[in-house]
Amino acid sequence: MKVLYLDISIFFANMDMLDALEKYTDSEGNHLEIVKYPYAYEEKKATNDPDFEADFLKTIRATDPDFVFSFNFLPVVSKVCNIDGVKYVSWVYDNPEVFLYSCQVINPCNIVLMFDSKEFETFRLGGIKTVHYLPLAASTRRLDKMVPGKKEKEKFSADISFVGSLYTERKQYYDEIAPKLSPYSLGYIDGLIRGQLQVDGINYIEECLPQEIVDEIQKVSNIYPYPDSAETPAYLYANYIINRQATIIERREILTMIGAHHDMRLYTYGQNKAFCPKGVENMGAADYFLEMPYIFKLSKINLNITLRSIQRGIPLRAYDILGAGGFLMSNYQVDLANIFVPGEDFVYYEDRKDLLNKIDYYLANESERKQIAQNAHYKIQKEHSFDVRVGQIIDIVKSV
Repeated sequence: MKVLYLDISIFFANMDMLDALEKYTDSEGNHLEIVKYPYAYEEKKATNDPDFEADFLKTIRATDPDFVFSFNFLPVVSKVCNIDGVKYVSWVYDNPEVFLYSCQVINPCNIVLMFDSKEFETFRLGGIKTVHYLPLAASTRRLDKMVPGKKEKEKFSADISFVGSLYTERKQYYDEIAPKLSPYSLGYIDGLIRGQLQVDGINYIEECLPQEIVDEIQKVSNIYPYPDSAETPAYLYANYIINRQATIIERREILTMIGAHHDMRLYTYGQNKAFCPKGVENMGAADYFLEMPYIFKLSKINLNITLRSIQRGIPLRAYDILGAGGFLMSNYQVDLANIFVPGEDFVYYEDRKDLLNKIDYYLANESERKQIAQNAHYKIQKEHSFDVRVGQIIDIVKSV
């Protein structure tokens, strides 16, 4: 079987997926033939790019692949694949992923793999038959090779660590529109955010946005859905503006709260270096491949505070923590609790008081903490590695 692989280096999982594809062997000893196609991802060209489309169609016809693969759904790739009826497998690991609402998603060539079961359910119930549910993965083969030495232990050992964006280093849509909103709309949205932050496991921001507030946000933001897209303005504003703002508030408040009781380390983009509340040591950015695995291995507790627009899915960060053999303490996510066993493979907190109580407990109970981390690592290795996922993807391709 031949795979035309869009090699997109900016996607963190790209290298691990490519490695798993190259090492794949079926029950009869057959390997995959991988043809790599370097692709420089630009959002503005993801729906329409005549030069790419012409070149990629030539590549498809010259290589004659059994399927094309990329991370995230790229409408421009689906458009080309649909011309020659070549299967296009895309594995989505971002949410929101606005290009899923492109009209190209219904193309019969598509096999769209979604990591968030809520998003998958929404599309399936909406009559979209090209989508499938597939959680993300970790490369235990790569992570297990990274054994901390004296230098790494001195540099990365910590009681508590959080690796992730604060989202204040990105374009601040909410801050831009807030001064332009009416007092009523601003108060309503702020109340909506505060209410949402009291609840894990379900997100109600989009369904609670009245049309008049949606219209006002559209007017002051001048942000519109893509012309060929089916997503609603309510979806766009709920996920790209309001849920992001909720995540900004949540992460800053939780980290500040923990720092008031325990020393912890924050690894985030350099633009956030000014965020340094009491007890929180801001370490700047961590390299995904060279440093992050050591952080996960050498932190007694690794936090996961999920981006609010990921409604049920397990973010890649959580898989990387578990795959590295780290101890994961996370907010409640439905998929995480369904795929792994709470208290056996990871620990989730129910609210902020519960988070502090569980931090105290697991810092004091080392053997239990290490056993939970070991359980999860074994489960990732056996059931949720990229090697396992490649086999599942091949099975899906053969069945469609």
